[in-house]
Amino acid sequence: MKIVGLMSGTSYDGVDVVAAEFTRDGETLRLRPLGHRSLDYPDDLRAEIGALLPPAATTIEAVCRLDNRLGEVFAEAAAAGVELAGGTADAVVSHGQTVFHWVEAGRVRGTLQLGAPARVAARVGVPVLHDLRSADVAAGGQGAPLVPAFDALLLDAAAGPRAALNLGGIANLTVVAPGAPVLGYDVGPANALLDAAARRFLDRPCDLDGARAAAGRVHEGLLALLLAEPYYAAPPPKSTGKELFHGRYLDDRLAALGEPVAADDVLATLTELTARTVADACDRHGVTEVIAAGGGVRNPTLRARLAALGEGRWRLRTTDELGVPAQAKEAYAFALLGWLSWHGLPGAIPSVTGASRAAVLGSWTPAGPSFAGTPAEPPRRLVVTP
Repeated sequence: MKIVGLMSGTSYDGVDVVAAEFTRDGETLRLRPLGHRSLDYPDDLRAEIGALLPPAATTIEAVCRLDNRLGEVFAEAAAAGVELAGGTADAVVSHGQTVFHWVEAGRVRGTLQLGAPARVAARVGVPVLHDLRSADVAAGGQGAPLVPAFDALLLDAAAGPRAALNLGGIANLTVVAPGAPVLGYDVGPANALLDAAARRFLDRPCDLDGARAAAGRVHEGLLALLLAEPYYAAPPPKSTGKELFHGRYLDDRLAALGEPVAADDVLATLTELTARTVADACDRHGVTEVIAAGGGVRNPTLRARLAALGEGRWRLRTTDELGVPAQAKEAYAFALLGWLSWHGLPGAIPSVTGASRAAVLGSWTPAGPSFAGTPAEPPRRLVVTP
């Protein structure tokens, strides 16, 4: 079965596209990567998304316009994915762009991803799985993270406690260990605050290669204020996003500090924040190896700091060494979730999300009469019987 996976994360910089072929061999599911691409959002679309995200106010009109514009972008991405698959695919999994993750007192009450899946299905002519988080939320779960289903199958728990780390806008961790349930949760910001600082101080979408952070020094007072965030002390299951870690959040901490901090020092401090919170989580679970993926692994400053903090306790690697491109790992994970849902199998792990049951994820948008059943002639009349 060939599946195209589309993923746009909390950094909202573009769409990662993959094509994967899945074959079942007894208890083993084999994934053959068929290729991946990254499609950057144009500057004006990034600005449109940013203008709608919390804590900004918005309108239903703005949400509708953005939903359909994103649908066109995801449709283009899906078409590129079908090309990667050799011209044909059985399904597309479109995560969409998260614009709100509704958390109250540690409980997720809803989540919203935009991306007009009907536009995707119309473009590529195959069924599209979307809205992947809501079923887990309805079962009492966090709706996130969902990548641990992929991690749990990929990593061998028998090899000892190991962690899979994703460094996107948010850093999330999956922990597998012999004889223990899979654990996974959002640790805190990875690129979210770094990118907010880059936009504020550098007028750029990011600090490329962490160069400005490398030129700065950690401001201990600012770091202490940032580490005082209650989210870090909350026990899992837990999830977070841009509704907490956004530009105004950073502005508030800088204002509370009461003294100016140079741009490079802010970036160095935020890099240390991400490295410190991730390393603390890895140490807490006693892992011996951390296998990283996501855009953050391309930041040599952040990666070097993580490796230094783990030295002597755990080794830092990337998923590239396991055959999964680090930049495309989440998209491959969502392709796997599509395979599971297609076969009626759950994709969320209750020990990760806190749900009362393991939910089959997503909603299907059909692209033709052959989906979800045997093709049939359309009826010509309806009769109501008592």
